[in-house]
Amino acid sequence: MKVLVLLLCSGALLAQQPATKLSAHERELVTWRGEIAPIVYKNCLSCHHTGGSGPFDLSTYAQAKRWSPQMLDVTQSRYMPPWLPAPGHGEFAGNRRMSEAEIAAIKAWVASGAPEGAGKVPVAPTFKSSWELGPPDLVLEMPAAMQVPASGTDLYMNFVLPSSLQTSRWVRAMEIQPGSAQVTHHANVILDRTQSLRRQHPADWQRGVPGMDILVDSGDDFDPDSHFLFWKPDSTALVEPQGMPWRLNPGDDLILNMHLKPTGKPETVRAKIGLYFTDKPASEHPMLLQLENDAALNIPAGATDFVVEDELKLPVAVQVLGVYPHAHYLGKRLEGWAMLPDGSRQDLILIESWDIDRQSVYRLAKPLPLPAGTVVHMRYSYDNSAANVHNPHSPPVAVHAGNRSEDEMAHLWLQVLPVGPKADEPDPRLALEQAWMENRLRKSPDDDIALYNMAALETAQGHSTQAEAIYRRLLVQRPKDVRTMTSLGAAMAAAGDWQGAQQQLREAVATDASYTDAAFDLASIDAEHEDTAEAESLLVTLTAAHPQDGAAQRLLAIVYANEGLLAKALARLKAWQSIEPMDPDPHRALAQVYAQMGQQVDAVQEQKAVIALAPKSASDWSDLGVMEAQSGNKLSARKDFERAIELDPSLDAARSNLAKLP
Repeated sequence: MKVLVLLLCSGALLAQQPATKLSAHERELVTWRGEIAPIVYKNCLSCHHTGGSGPFDLSTYAQAKRWSPQMLDVTQSRYMPPWLPAPGHGEFAGNRRMSEAEIAAIKAWVASGAPEGAGKVPVAPTFKSSWELGPPDLVLEMPAAMQVPASGTDLYMNFVLPSSLQTSRWVRAMEIQPGSAQVTHHANVILDRTQSLRRQHPADWQRGVPGMDILVDSGDDFDPDSHFLFWKPDSTALVEPQGMPWRLNPGDDLILNMHLKPTGKPETVRAKIGLYFTDKPASEHPMLLQLENDAALNIPAGATDFVVEDELKLPVAVQVLGVYPHAHYLGKRLEGWAMLPDGSRQDLILIESWDIDRQSVYRLAKPLPLPAGTVVHMRYSYDNSAANVHNPHSPPVAVHAGNRSEDEMAHLWLQVLPVGPKADEPDPRLALEQAWMENRLRKSPDDDIALYNMAALETAQGHSTQAEAIYRRLLVQRPKDVRTMTSLGAAMAAAGDWQGAQQQLREAVATDASYTDAAFDLASIDAEHEDTAEAESLLVTLTAAHPQDGAAQRLLAIVYANEGLLAKALARLKAWQSIEPMDPDPHRALAQVYAQMGQQVDAVQEQKAVIALAPKSASDWSDLGVMEAQSGNKLSARKDFERAIELDPSLDAARSNLAKLP
C-alpha cells in the first residue's frame, strides 16, 4: 500500500572556483603525508577509490595532487563531501561535513603547490570487491543484466527479485552490490508482500519496470513499512539497530529501485542483494510516517519561492530514529521540525540548498523523544525559474506532482519508535497509522490509498461494519479492483454475512483468478460451510501455483479430512510441515490424522515432535498420553498425564485420563 521510494545519492563536481590567496602562516607545514592524506582517507575515499562511485581515485599522493584544484573548489564551497543538512538543526550519525580546520588545511596545501612532505607514507584504506559483511545467508540477483547506454537521460528502473524462501526469516543486515557503482546513482529496496508489481507487469517484470516511484500493495494485514532500505555510494552495508530486524516471508518479492546515470561509455548492470539473517525476531517495532502535500504542488513557471507545507499531530509518544526529506529538481529549501505540547520547538532537519543528486536518509545520532500531542511540521520551497540550474525544463513550464523526475514531490519521512505499549494496551502503531491516514484524507478526501488503509485499520480493530462501508466507497471509485473486492468480502464475513461474503469473493475470483487472497478467502468460507467441491477446486489450483503456501496446504488438508479422504489429507499436512518445520501445528494435525487412521505408532511420533517444539504445553502432553495409552504403552501414558498436570493443575482432561489408567 504505502510506497517508500528513496533517492540516496552523491553528486558530481562543481565548476572550478577562483584561486584563493593565503597568508604565509597558512602555507606552512601542510603536506600530503602529514595532514592531507588522513583527511582524504576519512572523508573522500569511500567513493573516490578504484571501482568506487567517484569519478576519480584519490588513494595515492600522485592522484590527489592531480585533482587538487578540484578538491579545493568543492571543499571550499562545501559541495563535497556530500552532506546537505545545515549544522545546528538536528544531530545525525555519520556526519560527513568537514571541519573548518580540515577545509583550511586543504586550502593551504593546494596553495603551497600540494607538497608530498616527509615522514611515514600513509596507508590508504582498502575496499573489497566481495561482500563487506562476509558471505550472506541469501543472495538475490537481477534476473538478467541491463545495458545502460553511453549517453542519454537518467534511467529509473525497478527489478523484481523473488525471495525464494521456504520459511519466514528475520533480516538483520542487507548489502546491495549494484553491479556498476559508477553508473548507479542510488538504489533502494521496496518490500512487495503480495507480488503486486509482478501482477501489474506480468509480461515484462523480469526485464525491469521503468519508473522513479512505484506503488505496491502491502497486503490486507496491518504491517506498516518500518525500515529505510537503501544503497548509496558511501554506504553499502545496512545493519539494522539491535532488536529491529525486518521480516521476509515466503512469497515476498524484493523490488530493487535503481537510478542509473550514463557515464559516457556503455555499462552493464546486474545488481545483487545480500541478506544476513538472525534467529532473534524483532523486539522493537519502528514505523515510517510521512508528511506530504503533493496535492498542493502546482508550481507556476518562473516561481522562485513556491511553498508547500504539511503537519501531523502525534497521538502517542515516539522516539524519532531517522529522517528522509524528498523532493525533485525544483526543491530549494527543505525544513522539518516539531512543536512540543509545552510550546517548545525541536528541529528535525534543515536543508538550505536542496540537491536531489546528494540526498540521503539521515539517522539521528541518538533517538529524539517526542511526547504525545507533538505536532511535526514540514515546509518546502521550490524554485521553478530559469535561474535554478537543476530545472529540467528550459524554458520553465508549470510543474505538478508526479512520479517522473521532471514532476515534483513534497515528502518528509520519519522513522519513529512508538513508546510502549503496556501489556494491556493496543499496538500504538495503529493510532499513528490512523492519524496519518486521517491527515491524508483531510487534504484529499478521495485518496484511495488512505481510504484503503483506513478500512484495513477498522478491520484490525474489529470494526467490520465500518470497514465494509469504506470498501464499498472505494469500489465506486475503482469498481474492478480485485484487492478491494476481496477485502470487502473479508469484512462482510467478519460482520457475520457469510453468504454475501461468499458471493462477493466469487466476483473477485471471476475478476482475477490469479489473485490468491480472493481464492483462499472464498475457499475458507466454503470449507466452513461445507461447500467442499468449490473449496477443493480452488485450493488444488492455488497449491499447484503456490506449493509453498502453508496456509493453503493446511486448508486443503482440512477439506480432504472432512470428506473422509485421510490419505490425501495426510499428504497435504506433510507438505505444510515441510514448509513450516519449526511450527508444532502441522505435527499436531498429523498426529490426529494418524490416530484417526489407526496408525498409533506414527501418531505418537508426530505428537512427540509437538512436545519437542512446545515442551511446556500441558494439553499436548495430555494428548500424547492418550495416544500412548491407545498404543498400549500405559507406563509412558501415566508419565505424560502427570507431566500435563504438573504444568497445569487445572487441566481436568489429564486428571480424568490418568484416573482411567489401570
